Amino acid sequence: MNGNEDMKRGGILLLISAPSGGGKTTVCAAMLGRNPRMRRVITCTTRLPRPGEVQGVDYHFLERAEFGRRVEAGEFLEHADVYGNRYGTLRSSVLEVLRGGSDVLLNIDVQGAASIRKAAAGDVELGAALVTVFLTPSTLGELERRLRGRGTDADEVVARRLAAAAGEVEEARHFDYVVVSGTREEDQARVQAVYEAEQVRRHRVRFDFGGGQ
Repeated sequence: MNGNEDMKRGGILLLISAPSGGGKTTVCAAMLGRNPRMRRVITCTTRLPRPGEVQGVDYHFLERAEFGRRVEAGEFLEHADVYGNRYGTLRSSVLEVLRGGSDVLLNIDVQGAASIRKAAAGDVELGAALVTVFLTPSTLGELERRLRGRGTDADEVVARRLAAAAGEVEEARHFDYVVVSGTREEDQARVQAVYEAEQVRRHRVRFDFGGGQ
């Protein structure tokens, strides 16, 4: 789409999920680098900032009590506990980006994706924007090969991730698109094709010919 056409469509909330080791982080990085209209949302966490991390740039760093208050108030589209810390995506942060004329890219696990689908089902604006993609290797054997190829996880960690992946793949039926993973370049091209196709979905396109009768 050219620049003029781009201004005439509604925003896209592109959610990408995959089993651990499925390649979604690499694909997301490529999508952000390739598409200037696409933005990541700054998420919240209760963990302490690491050296070099900046409040409001890398994360919104919250005290646990503040995070809990926001959970109770229903401000998060999704949230999770990870290794003793809490992480979450604020509804207001997503809507701020969409209303500012940009698209949102979310890299979310399957549980978070389910929470966001549920929220979008009850919200006209989010429902119109949401597009979900599940990226998965063709077999658990291929996923195991990738996990072991990283050389970063002990055998018991690999086994735990594979066991979780078996259940995560079952959730693929709830996504709009399923991309069976190949090479990095193939995965990026397929997700890019989904994104470009969604830009011209009928409900997103806004016609304004001007001077009409």
